[in-house]
Amino acid sequence: MFTGIIEELGTLELFERGRMRIAARKVTGDLNPGDSVCVNGVCLTVVDVHAGGFGADVAPETLRRSNLGDLGIGAKLNLERPMSPAARFGGHIVQGHVDGTGELLSLEAIGDDNWWLRVETPAELERYLVFKGSISIDGISLTIAEVEGTVVSVTIIPHTYQNTNLHTRRPGDRVNLETDILAKYVEKMFSTLELKKPLTVERLREQGF
Repeated sequence: MFTGIIEELGTLELFERGRMRIAARKVTGDLNPGDSVCVNGVCLTVVDVHAGGFGADVAPETLRRSNLGDLGIGAKLNLERPMSPAARFGGHIVQGHVDGTGELLSLEAIGDDNWWLRVETPAELERYLVFKGSISIDGISLTIAEVEGTVVSVTIIPHTYQNTNLHTRRPGDRVNLETDILAKYVEKMFSTLELKKPLTVERLREQGF
């Protein structure tokens, strides 16, 4: 499990035959083959650790669902190691299981080094997007500031802009999206309710909500 707080910007050194080689220093301090690492919001398994970086295999399904296949050599990658039991939970629950990709529509400066990011999301994810809810964009834990249909907007603070790959992004780029797992569980629970009576506040209380 991850929290969406990016630890380091890595660099894609090589990508061939389904294997990525990523240049990094901070996250490799305690990485071992078999460990998980979140790369642009995608949970990958480390297959080797070398001086100055690590390698990870990327399955065809991962390439289909994420933007990793779009990346060229030298691309900047958001990296995060799994959360440790003693760590502070700074973001939200990020599994590294990408739900789909969205299109970056705009990234505009709004003053004091803050930015306004707008992303077009797949229609099937719209039901999980709520004002002030959480979303992972390229592995970054962000708070939704506005939802207009399938377009979600978030504010990017100076620290996030400077320490993630967002400053390299341009309109038209695909970004990896993971919606809040809690929203999915709530949807699942509601789908199993026998709503023979109208849904009311009292009815929800009876069901334990």
